[in-house]
Amino acid sequence: MTRLSPLWPALLLTLVSHTAFAQSTPSQAPPKLERIEEVADDPITVTAKPAPESKITEKRDNSGNVTEATVKSGPSTYTLKPNRPPGTSLPGDMTSGNNRGPQWTVMEFDLGKKKKKTVDEDSAPDTNTPPPPTAK
Repeated sequence: MTRLSPLWPALLLTLVSHTAFAQSTPSQAPPKLERIEEVADDPITVTAKPAPESKITEKRDNSGNVTEATVKSGPSTYTLKPNRPPGTSLPGDMTSGNNRGPQWTVMEFDLGKKKKKTVDEDSAPDTNTPPPPTAK
């Protein structure tokens, strides 16, 4: 007697179920369709987002060449400067370097102006000042 592998019954069962499924005929009745409620077609207005305003400020030297351009576009600000090769090197030389990238203005602090007091600070007593001297 030869020994049968335990996989043969599983393969036979799969083959038989596959042939039985392939031989079944589809139903002749049309499929059931659901009715979709009709809604009014309101016109939709699409507006373009306004482009952020950009402000370009250029600084020029006495001969009219641009030495610096500051661009303010929305909340970001950056400065562009031309790449001036050092000494007598020409553009494309080893010492001249490549293009110069923009310098982004990250954080600006205005140290020269005095801080404005708000209404809450004016009405609150200052704890750092000494009390007025008592009258005798």
